[in-house]
Amino acid sequence: MTATDAAATHPSRPTLFSAILLALIVAALNVGLWWWGNLPHGPNDWKGPIGGFALSAFQRYQNPLKNDFPSEDEIESDLKLLSRYTSRIRTYSTLQNPQVHRLAEREGLDVMAGAWMDRRLDNNELELEALIAQARRYPNSITRVIVGNEVLFRGDLTPEQLMAYADRARAALKQPVSIAEPWHIWAKYPELADHVDFITVHLFPYWNGVSREAAIGEAMDSFKALQRLFPNKHIVIGEIGWPSNGDRFQYAQPSVSDEAIFLRNWFNAAKQQKIDYYVMEAFDQPWKEKLAGRTEAYWGMFNADRQPKFPFTGPVTEDTGWPWKAIAAGLLALLPMVWFGRRFGRFKLMGRFFFAALIQLACGLVVWSATLPFNFYLSWIDWTMLVLLFPAQIAILAILLINGFEFTEVLWRRSWVRHAGMLRPDPPARQPFVSIHLACYNEPPEMVIVTLDSLAALEYENYEVLVIDNNTKDPAIWQPVQEYCEKLGHRFRFFHLEPWPGFKAGALNFGLKETDPRADVVAVIDADYVVRQDWLATLTGHFHDPKVAVVQCPQAHRDFEHNRFRRMTAWEYDGFFRIGMHHRNERNAIIQHGTMTMVRRSALEGTGGWSEWTICEDAELGLRLMHAGYELVYVDELMGKGLTPADFKAYKSQRYRWAFGAMQILKGRWDWMTHKGPLSAGQRFHFLTGWFSWFADALHLIFTLMAIFWTAGMVAAPKLFTLPMQLFLIPVIGFFFAKAIFGIVLYRARVPCSWYDTLMASLASMGLSHAIARGILHGLTREKTSFVVTAKSRRLGGSNFAAFAPVREEMLMAIALLLCVVGMGMAYGTYYVESTLWMFILGAQSIPYVSAVVGAWIAHKAGDKAG
Repeated sequence: MTATDAAATHPSRPTLFSAILLALIVAALNVGLWWWGNLPHGPNDWKGPIGGFALSAFQRYQNPLKNDFPSEDEIESDLKLLSRYTSRIRTYSTLQNPQVHRLAEREGLDVMAGAWMDRRLDNNELELEALIAQARRYPNSITRVIVGNEVLFRGDLTPEQLMAYADRARAALKQPVSIAEPWHIWAKYPELADHVDFITVHLFPYWNGVSREAAIGEAMDSFKALQRLFPNKHIVIGEIGWPSNGDRFQYAQPSVSDEAIFLRNWFNAAKQQKIDYYVMEAFDQPWKEKLAGRTEAYWGMFNADRQPKFPFTGPVTEDTGWPWKAIAAGLLALLPMVWFGRRFGRFKLMGRFFFAALIQLACGLVVWSATLPFNFYLSWIDWTMLVLLFPAQIAILAILLINGFEFTEVLWRRSWVRHAGMLRPDPPARQPFVSIHLACYNEPPEMVIVTLDSLAALEYENYEVLVIDNNTKDPAIWQPVQEYCEKLGHRFRFFHLEPWPGFKAGALNFGLKETDPRADVVAVIDADYVVRQDWLATLTGHFHDPKVAVVQCPQAHRDFEHNRFRRMTAWEYDGFFRIGMHHRNERNAIIQHGTMTMVRRSALEGTGGWSEWTICEDAELGLRLMHAGYELVYVDELMGKGLTPADFKAYKSQRYRWAFGAMQILKGRWDWMTHKGPLSAGQRFHFLTGWFSWFADALHLIFTLMAIFWTAGMVAAPKLFTLPMQLFLIPVIGFFFAKAIFGIVLYRARVPCSWYDTLMASLASMGLSHAIARGILHGLTREKTSFVVTAKSRRLGGSNFAAFAPVREEMLMAIALLLCVVGMGMAYGTYYVESTLWMFILGAQSIPYVSAVVGAWIAHKAGDKAG
């Protein structure tokens, strides 16, 4: 069947109604997923007053570390708000915001006033004097005082120093005096109790790593243990609460719903047990994030804009804005889903549903990524990073959709629309004359002779063979080939070019000038290929269709079965020709390869011959012929087999060359691919997106270098470099798993190899990531590079150390990432979900580099073992 016959009948497109119905079903599932993720929780209602609040009155963008303090009006507004929920507040410093006590008296609020104590002894004297003065001045509002907040916990003073301060306050004041410390400090220094009138304890089950479900019980146990320790002292819980956002700590997860459930349950439990307490804290304090980590900013019962985070009665919803986000995600995906369902009705229903769901998932992630930052108090640096990383996330989703489209078409097509196969041989009178061009440079003569023998055995009448040796210096290499061509007779002509410009394209252009005038078709093969006898006889019939310019067969390999390295690379190559080429062929957008290809001579010469400005002249020619309106036929038959690269250095250099050449073509033919013209939308799609997976390798390298830098910062300067938010981590991890699943499933469905070969091919493919990344980045920033012929005989040997010479950079990257994982483990452990996810990502980032090192070692150990 020819390419023009290949528009085989396929089921008619579904109606617009059915496409809309499918899209609406997926959109409804999207809403259901958002609803399920925000199911309301039902803690006990709370309707009474709250015991008290710890108060820091700094507003959203204020920071005491920068001497930026709230105004009197702002403090008064805060106190008015709190007076609706409680009659008591607690302060931490008397020197900061001293007007609080006067304003609190005006609002009828009871104050437990604090003096801030730390290593600054002069400042401690000022704080103590101010506390005494304020307590004397406002005896009706300041009913209790606290000398020092977690001073011993921080190690700022000795117990003796702190007790002396407390004794001075007790001697000067009528109000009861206390010291505020966590539970274990009171247990460690029980003598503190002799110097206070009551005990103030801080209870934080969150910082003990306790799950929210067990948190109330843990807090009560600590409180009762303190009662047993000090049975004659009144105990006040000076701070208790739960954060609404930030980093997970062991089993403790910060969230709005967890904060709501904990506090509402605590209010009821404290009322029942008649416990004296202050909630930590009234308002979120974003400035604390830079001081003590992300979680410290989110302890308020009100957010920094003074809005309550949750209701006190009824169920609690984690994200009250989820319906709007779900609707936005659904609307964003609706038209693309309808278009896809209508345009690709030839796919099976499961395939249309799968890809529509993938579109919806991508749009949901876009909405989630765009709105999640507003749940955090981000600095301008954070927003700058978001602005830089958000396009990268869009690119990740785009690559996922492109890979998902290939996955869908390959697995759930009803049939290939453009399918071409072998034809019955024509009689000699109808056979097009074929000129076979074999360009070689410095190739082992015995290998080339095997190729010539296979060409001499072709079951075809009308052909010639031009062997074009290009710049081989050593006569001992090219002269045996010349002599053998003379023995094979008049069909075989040999040319030695020295010096000659243009690399392989230059040699092939020379061959065009020497081609027999009778030739209608020019065929090109590599110097290591052995072709089937019926190659020309069963395929040249496709050229009877005047629209056909190229007939391409897969690049296949031989003699690899018993050489582990050659075997893994052979199956790695096979994946593209079994999967990607079929996918591209559906829209007449195959990548032409410089071997096992036949080209209509008039089309080749009429469009300018082989391009010498790119090192991927074959792929550029295919694109140029498509632009000229020709059809390219892909026949998935193994009509010839060559040798795989001999070692990892050759394997890498070949893929680097392909990536570099791809970028040359992308830059040189950018207008063709981005503007309407002779190229169809499908052709432009494939040539723009076909290399996106390689762009992902370039992004991988950039992201890895950034990750190493950021990890070093987190370990060495944790106050400046914080743990990345899940916003950045989840899409990256999801992309990693999706790509792995897509690749393995497609291999198992399309490539006739074992599970072992599938995994080894994956190892080989991942080991090329760094070479591809360098090829992409160099191709984007440079005009030219040297054309390195892929060696088919080993160049590396000697010591085991020599095996790793081609992968020095990959080894260094792998070692750097390993050190990052170790550093993260020592600095953060697995206490935070973010640190665990980050270590997982660092490990995942190392897989391509480790794969390259393993591949180089396998190549070294496999040696020259033949298949």
